[in-house]
Amino acid sequence: MALVCAISNEVPEHPCVSPVSNQVFERRLIEKYIAENGTDPMNGQPLSEEQLVDIKVSHPIRPKAPSATSIPAILKSLQDEWDAVMLHSFTLRQQLQTTRQELSHALYQHDAACRVIARLTKEVTAAREALATLKPQAGLVAPQAVPASQNAYEPMEISEQVGMTPEIIQKLQDKATILTTERKKRGKTVPEELVRAEDLSKYRQVASHAGLHSASVPGILALDLCPSDTNKVLTGGADKNVVVFDKNEEQIVATLKGHTKKVTSVIYHPSQSVVFSASPDNTIRVWSVAGGNCVQVVRAHEGGVTGLSLHATGDYLLSSSEDQYWAFSDIQTGRVLTKVTDESAGCALTCAQFHPDGLIFGTGTADSQIKIWDLKERTNVANFPGHSGPVTSIAFSENGYYLATGAQDSSLKLWDLRKLKNFKTITLDNNYEVKSLVFDQSGTYLAVGGSDIRVYICKQWSEVLNFTDHTGLVTGVAFGENAQFLTSAGMDRSLKFYSL
Repeated sequence: MALVCAISNEVPEHPCVSPVSNQVFERRLIEKYIAENGTDPMNGQPLSEEQLVDIKVSHPIRPKAPSATSIPAILKSLQDEWDAVMLHSFTLRQQLQTTRQELSHALYQHDAACRVIARLTKEVTAAREALATLKPQAGLVAPQAVPASQNAYEPMEISEQVGMTPEIIQKLQDKATILTTERKKRGKTVPEELVRAEDLSKYRQVASHAGLHSASVPGILALDLCPSDTNKVLTGGADKNVVVFDKNEEQIVATLKGHTKKVTSVIYHPSQSVVFSASPDNTIRVWSVAGGNCVQVVRAHEGGVTGLSLHATGDYLLSSSEDQYWAFSDIQTGRVLTKVTDESAGCALTCAQFHPDGLIFGTGTADSQIKIWDLKERTNVANFPGHSGPVTSIAFSENGYYLATGAQDSSLKLWDLRKLKNFKTITLDNNYEVKSLVFDQSGTYLAVGGSDIRVYICKQWSEVLNFTDHTGLVTGVAFGENAQFLTSAGMDRSLKFYSL
């Protein structure tokens, strides 16, 4: 009786026996199986090649199969194999068709789900807009209701909320109403004095000043112009100093010293000889330009202050910090009126900016989010995801409808605040670092500072200017009145001016 391999059911050329299952195997087959599984194929017990016992037999001559003894028989055998292959191929085609139908059905379901999500998102947006429309009316009818409800349901935050009195909320509302009316009037016409795009494209560097800040710790980190007199330039440096510079006189008006770390944000008050600065030393300072001294220190945060914005009333400051909070402070008393964080996010804030009306504002976060907040309610009303790096700068257009944001992903995004969506993304060069964004006072032009300086004309969003005069990162850009000139500051310690 011939030996038969337990795996192939054929007579083995090199038979061997497994002491685990006592079965006969072709040696090359059982060795491959052991290499892959390490067990006996018959009972699954552990088995190694060394355990196999060879069987010494005279090599048998395999008889030809009775069906393969003639050419017609071989042809029939081939025909049978071909038929089997065709049947198998037919089965595979049937399975492929079934899989395609299942995939098509799944794609239709996904598309339907996306449509439902889009519809629900649209309804949520409409509900938010309706709620935003109702909130001012609720505040006018029952101004006492807000603090009362907070005292009833949020006893832990009484000390923080006491500062946001109904009088302050009413003051913010009245100012917003006036600003909205004025903006709608201005929005119908472009100022006649505004520099046209074809003239703006001819701007060239006309002045450069490198002696404002210390050369031992180089770098200007923040820039602002006085809104009422754009010849007054305000800078904050890595040397911890705040400098007021007169563009016409080409001389320093005041050097303000007091911060213990670099100055990262500066703001010039629109109607008073007062400037504000913020620093990673956790403080916000209010300076008198005329006196050249610090008149108020606002200690609103327990982490470095990353963003600063002045309310349109000129009486309140918004600040953001690495401690994950934003704060709303009174500049006259230095008192923090309210301080809020998004507990669900748990992420440092990187910048902050008021909307032109002053009732809402935006903050950027280290995890790529742009958050829109309602100041009166102290609530997060909208989020704009889309960037893939920490948000470095945000700017609201004077028309009140557009928000520009930049992040460490080499892109510039434009958002429509009415539809709460991104309607334009400008992809910049690889590794481009956006450090500063600013619209001109008419909302016609947008300037970007970073690896270089770029100016875009709004609505078309086409580039009309590109300056590469700085030898370091550009950290601040600003427009003069009616875009009569453009100024910039950078890590190369220079302050530059551009015009015709």
